[in-house]
Amino acid sequence: MLWTAAGVVVLGFLVALEIAARHYGEPGPITSQAREVIFAPASGPLLYASLALTTVVLTWRQRFVAAGAAVAIDVVFALVRWAAGAEMNFGNGALWVILGTAVIALVRRTGAERVLLLKGAGLGLLLVAGRKTGDAWLLITSKTRPMVLDQYLASADHALGNPSWAVGRIVGATGAVGHHVLDFVYTMLPVAAVVIAVWQLRRVAAERRFPRHHLVRTFLAIGLLGPAVYMVFPVVGPVFAYGDGAWGTGGGIWALADLWPHTLPPAGGPEHMPYDEFTPRNCMPSLHTAWAVSIFIHSRTGPRVLRWAGTFWLAATLSATLGFGYHYGVDLVAGVVFAYTVEAALRTFDRGMDPRGVRLVAYGTVVFAALLTSYRFLPVQMAAHPWVAGPLLLLAMASVVYGYTRTVRQWDPRAVAVPAPQARPQPEPA
Repeated sequence: MLWTAAGVVVLGFLVALEIAARHYGEPGPITSQAREVIFAPASGPLLYASLALTTVVLTWRQRFVAAGAAVAIDVVFALVRWAAGAEMNFGNGALWVILGTAVIALVRRTGAERVLLLKGAGLGLLLVAGRKTGDAWLLITSKTRPMVLDQYLASADHALGNPSWAVGRIVGATGAVGHHVLDFVYTMLPVAAVVIAVWQLRRVAAERRFPRHHLVRTFLAIGLLGPAVYMVFPVVGPVFAYGDGAWGTGGGIWALADLWPHTLPPAGGPEHMPYDEFTPRNCMPSLHTAWAVSIFIHSRTGPRVLRWAGTFWLAATLSATLGFGYHYGVDLVAGVVFAYTVEAALRTFDRGMDPRGVRLVAYGTVVFAALLTSYRFLPVQMAAHPWVAGPLLLLAMASVVYGYTRTVRQWDPRAVAVPAPQARPQPEPA
């Protein structure tokens, strides 16, 4: 019943976004996804990552068959597109196999086996739908929020030492190598999440059930809730508001000045500024930061290689979001608080609304709201007193992280090794 209710809610949400996108003359998430059954997909790696999620409900033999079928279908599509001179990309095969898994579950399976296969197919499709939903949200933000609040965040960012400007210069100094590495990490974030999720779900096929909590739930919840904040606090980012990031898209003339990343922006007198109808208002909070934090959190229970990978992906994502000028430092602080609050809410729900979890979620929500309020109404004061405002921002973020860590340890205490009793010495025979 819970899965059915969740499916109905997600479907209704997708339909609403489809209608909204159509209102602005663009295809919505349902149309975009249906188009990829035949036409070249936007992201082949994402579709194959979604297939990997689906295969957690299959046996090893079935996984090899599914992977082979996906590759074979993609080869056929590639040959046809090459002959027709059409756009080349891959991923249709993965989508066909996911849909085929759902069809087989409905037609050839019954009972618990059918439910398990449908859950696997639904999990893969949800990851793809999350990407399409995000694209629709970004379109809506650019069309409905003509005024942005970048000047407020740029002023508040003085309290943290303008990290986007500093990291932007560092990334620029690394040249093409550093840029390509960070760009790969930034764009492949969903694939990294799938790697962690597949490890968490590795026993689903054997146990015939999903674990209570896993990374995909957090990933989707962040993607569903985060864009709602974009509507309340529209921001385009340093490279667009203070740089040349919008040149070529019809929006370069909207930049306040060409300052990023070599000249610090002014700290006083922030006000609303108009911007184009193309650039998404997707900075506050930084969802890339929130997703990277969730990957880091869930990688902590894995083997050493996954823990190192989670740490690297978090550090590289933070460097990319700042170094490419996509976010201000205060966006990242809000993104960390947002991620830990969402993660705490999901874990609290799994534990029957445990009072400790409820208090933690309430505290995280208050801190997040306080951060947004201070960015909007106190940016000049924050810039004027950086040695007070900066540590307070970091302390507020750290308090949420500490509260989450302490609460989770109380829920899931680590086993303490008890030393084996030593044998009593036997008396020597006379």
